[in-house]
Amino acid sequence: MQIVFDLGIIILSYFIGSIPFGLLIVKLKTGKDVRNVESGRTGGTNAMRAAGFWAGFATAMLDILKGASGAWIAIWAFPDHYWVHVAAALVAILGHNYSIFLPRRDENGRFVGLGGGAGGAPSVGGAMGLWVTSILIILPLGMLTFFSIGIASITTMAVALFAIIIFAVRAYMGLSPWVYVFYGVGAELLLMWALRPNLKKLFEGSERVVSLSLHGWIRSRKEKKQEAKTEE
Repeated sequence: MQIVFDLGIIILSYFIGSIPFGLLIVKLKTGKDVRNVESGRTGGTNAMRAAGFWAGFATAMLDILKGASGAWIAIWAFPDHYWVHVAAALVAILGHNYSIFLPRRDENGRFVGLGGGAGGAPSVGGAMGLWVTSILIILPLGMLTFFSIGIASITTMAVALFAIIIFAVRAYMGLSPWVYVFYGVGAELLLMWALRPNLKKLFEGSERVVSLSLHGWIRSRKEKKQEAKTEE
């Protein structure tokens, strides 16, 4: 009977993770379908492209909360079932990336998969759900990564790496179970799978670099110097 309750929590977490806040917020603000904008994802970055900063910010915050909710519910229901805590947090990311509410169809109307985001914000949320203070470490490190490297996909994958390190250190100190480390590992694998197109661009050297970042600034200066030399 216990396994039924455990599975119930995990399924509930998936449905919570599947709520497409980005789609709803952009639709309410602009009438657009965020899936038809840029990457087609429903996360905060694409919501910002489609409807501005505050739409992206609201989407990211809500996606963080839904990522945390799965873990919080599991911890509340079964405090000692650590693997359920981890599974609930991971399936919330899975729901975000492959939402049951966002079926994808081809030009003939045939079902070809499920749409969603890349999982960055829910990954932050999942870590926060397992240890609430983690957000005070992951968010600043994520911002530092973003504004130095300037590549959103690298920042997204870095989130899970930070979670692995945090939970490994806490487990070594006896502050949390070792199984929580597998949350970070699982989140990293989910993020890398969702970001396959971005990884291809990274290897090709064509991934977008944000101009406001240190990397973007250095790159811009190099391009200007090259242009000046060409004009000479």
